[in-house]
Amino acid sequence: MKGRRKHTDRLKKLSSKRVIQIAGAIAYEGADMIRAEAFRLVSAGSVSGKGHVPSRPGEPPNRDTGVLQANMESVQTGALTAEFRSKAEYARALEFGNSKMAQRPYVRPARDKKLPEIRKRYVEQMNKLVKGSG
Repeated sequence: MKGRRKHTDRLKKLSSKRVIQIAGAIAYEGADMIRAEAFRLVSAGSVSGKGHVPSRPGEPPNRDTGVLQANMESVQTGALTAEFRSKAEYARALEFGNSKMAQRPYVRPARDKKLPEIRKRYVEQMNKLVKGSG
């Protein structure tokens, strides 16, 4: 088979510890990109304190006390996994709504906006590794 050795070498690179390190780093980087975008969405057009105006249903929440943003974090959850979280008590209610309030999503829009960029970064890094420059 022509090119067998080259193909075998590429497969070996894709099963190395370096792949796991790179993929894990990209997972964390992606979670942090989502965190930053969610933070931005909550900040956009909001006024804290006395002049605070609540967001409309379906729109990201407007910053008021800063608790929601202060409790946003990116966490490496495994060798190949990471996630964005908000530890604010009312984070889930804002994102999904509840019996007293309509949803004001900020995580899902952040994820949807950043996902293509995260995927592109992953593909670029894996291609770099396979080609020998990573």
